Amino acid sequence: MKHGPLRRGLYAITDNQLIPAGELADRASRAIAGGATLIQYRNKPLSAVVHMDEIAALAVSCRRRGVPLIINDDIELAAEVGAAGVHLGRDDSDIESAREHLGKQAIIGISCYNDLLRAREAVRRGADYVAFGRFYPSQSKPEAALADPAVLKQASMELACPIVAIGGITPANGLALIEAGASLLAAIHGVFGIPDIESAARRYAELFMDG
Repeated sequence: MKHGPLRRGLYAITDNQLIPAGELADRASRAIAGGATLIQYRNKPLSAVVHMDEIAALAVSCRRRGVPLIINDDIELAAEVGAAGVHLGRDDSDIESAREHLGKQAIIGISCYNDLLRAREAVRRGADYVAFGRFYPSQSKPEAALADPAVLKQASMELACPIVAIGGITPANGLALIEAGASLLAAIHGVFGIPDIESAARRYAELFMDG
């Protein structure tokens, strides 16, 4: 399956601790209805149960809505469910392995924390987007080192790929990161930790309307 350029906007990341069993596809669909342009399936901790039927249903739902589904960390899972691609961190598989397993059309994203050199190298090796963060206090990764918004500006000037900002981002603080150079804002609790997921997603999406 071919994928066009990633669209600016909300990158909604699921969390198995926030989404009850059986509701994954439905809740992601609500985020898409609110304007999410990219969805990531994230299943932490690694010991958590993986419900293959749910993830496959999520992949189908995303394809029907024209929104790419990215799988966090797991290349094999991404291939098995026919996801659009995979997101890799510092301790995950390398870009070359992901490309070999998922094909040249797959979307491969790389966590770069506050490291512009890592981002440059990731793009050189074929990453389709790079992610920086955390920028604010984060419920998902409270121990992660803070990133400087200046890295977004420098990355957006140097790198010919989408720039993702992640970590404690809300509709109230996200605009500054867009202005600094982020083309996508990633959120977990700010979307899936809110009772009205569609409205929560829309508040993020609206930040991009004037940009």
